[in-house]
Order: sequence, then structure tokens, then C-alpha cells
Amino acid sequence: MSLSILVFYGSYRETRAGIRLADYAVAQLGARGHAVELIDARAVGLPMLDKRYMDYAPGEAPANMETLARKLKAADAFVFITGEYNWGMQPGLKNLIDHFGNAELARRPAGIVSYSAGRMAGARSSSAWHPTLTSLGINIVHSTVAVGGITASLDESGTPIGDGGAALARAFPAFMDELEWWGRAVKAAKGEG
Repeated sequence: MSLSILVFYGSYRETRAGIRLADYAVAQLGARGHAVELIDARAVGLPMLDKRYMDYAPGEAPANMETLARKLKAADAFVFITGEYNWGMQPGLKNLIDHFGNAELARRPAGIVSYSAGRMAGARSSSAWHPTLTSLGINIVHSTVAVGGITASLDESGTPIGDGGAALARAFPAFMDELEWWGRAVKAAKGEG
């Protein structure tokens, strides 16, 4: 059963190494026959949070927010590619998600794939995302992936390299299996399976 999966990425930095991991996730999930779309917070371009999607009257939200709200509601599952900034979440990705609420995000599974330049592999960011996403009614799958030394683990095309890349290639199939199981359960519950 093919799923509609949104992969979120939130770095606004000029040299965005984590995009390699986002591209890898999109390619791996797409190779399994899923309809996968990268949601790049910088490309979506929402302002710093002032008004949430729910604060607008129907049909009055900015076009980029309305488009993303439709995609969120239609998705079967989510993947969050979460970089770690100063032991916490990337502000760009957090800002993007803060524009939406349970009506757009709840009752879907999400997987967290964290990364960092250092050896902690974004573990602190991953931990910070758990309560945020669960408060929105998202079910976090137990299988997670963490990539340390991001530029030594994936080349610029998103191809695994070195020991870190080999570890990623070994871990990602189990992550996808878990996400697919929950995504298919949600799709069946919605009567689409």
C-alpha cells in the first residue's frame, strides 16, 4: 500500500549539510513506492509565528500556508529531519510546525531522523521534538535514526559514505518498516486502505 509521506527539513543556514539527509530519506521512501514530498521550511517561507493557520477565517490564510495545510491533512505519515542547534531544535522547523495544530497534524505517525556535525548525532534535538509532536496528536514511531558527523556520513548528493553512512544504510530500513506499519494502520482507519 502506497503512502503519502511528508519529509520536513528546517535549516535556514547558507551551507545546509542536513539537506543531504533529507534527500536521502526522500529517495529511500520513494524507492519503496510511496508518494514522498520534501517540505523545506526555508522554501515554504512562513514568517515568524504571528497568526496560526487556525487564526485565519476560511480562505483567508496566506497561499503558502493554505497549500501546506492541505498537504498536512492529506498525508498518511511524516518524517522530521531534525538538526541540533545549541542542544535544541532548529528554529526554522519549529516555526513551521507552530503555524499548525491538531486539526492538520493529529492522528498520523511520524519518524524522527536527527543529525549533527558532532558525535551526539542530534540526540538532544530528537528528545526535544518528542513532547512537541505528541502534544499535536502525532504518534512518534519507536524506531529512530541518528546521524553524527553529517558531512562525513553523506556526500553532497545524499549518498552514504564512510562508517557513518554505512550505519545509516543499515538502520534506515527498520525505521521505514516501522513508519510504514503505522502509516498503513492510519490509512486503513481512515477507510483508504
